[in-house]
Amino acid sequence: MADQRDESERPAAPTGYYAPHGGHPPQTDLLTDRARVTEAYTVIPRGVLRDIVTTVLPEWRDTRAWVLHRPVAGGAVTFSQTILEIAPGGGSDAPEPQPEVEGMLFVMEGELDLTLDGAAHRLGPGGYAFVPPAAAWTLQAVGDEPARLHWLRKRHQPLAGRPPQAVVGREQDIEPSSMPGTDGRWRTTRLLDPKDVAYDMHVNIVTFEPGAVIPFSETHEMEHGLYVLQGKAVYRLNEDWVEVQEGDFLSLRAFCPQACYAGGPGPFRYLLYKDVNRQVML
Repeated sequence: MADQRDESERPAAPTGYYAPHGGHPPQTDLLTDRARVTEAYTVIPRGVLRDIVTTVLPEWRDTRAWVLHRPVAGGAVTFSQTILEIAPGGGSDAPEPQPEVEGMLFVMEGELDLTLDGAAHRLGPGGYAFVPPAAAWTLQAVGDEPARLHWLRKRHQPLAGRPPQAVVGREQDIEPSSMPGTDGRWRTTRLLDPKDVAYDMHVNIVTFEPGAVIPFSETHEMEHGLYVLQGKAVYRLNEDWVEVQEGDFLSLRAFCPQACYAGGPGPFRYLLYKDVNRQVML
């Protein structure tokens, strides 16, 4: 399944979603890279996502996984985020080992057949699905090429009388919301209804046009998983300026100050997780 070309030589995906293909760097490469782990944030650059750091999940067949984030002491603790690479015909008939856990799937490359509580769906690039806790679901890659997708998982915090409902859709069918005062240069595509408090997680796609900025240091209780789908930017994380590009992943713990400048020449877009809509439990 591996694409043995260096990641810097691989052309951008025609879908606009950058996905890792693995491979292994040559012995002539310098060791230096942009990977960074701090008390406030972690940066995993795309060059780290090689064959040697994949894992096999026992519930999945013909599948390898890059685990981008898991709860660790001193870091973000509410979620996990994994990129799955599923060979044609591969997948799972019982993917989720914990019935109390909810999930979000987002497809970057390839096609998959999803069954979710008895309903059948075909997911291609930009396709997504919110899987409620205890849902019955299966997933299988179809076609001639591997499918590559994000799988975000979170232990659901129940709200009495408000169970979250399954959602299946495509990013391309959602009208983005423009941030006030930006003339549409900073906009958010919300994959779940932000007004529905049944959901205790949001997964959005955020888009910045070249030169657009977050003009203040956001500092808030929500944790983030942030995967760059397209473009490049300079991110302010805590006290540091960090360059990021498509294929990079960032995890931000609660209250990590954050802001960014979009670098161009094209749009800067990322898939964003955050935990929302629940009381702080003491």
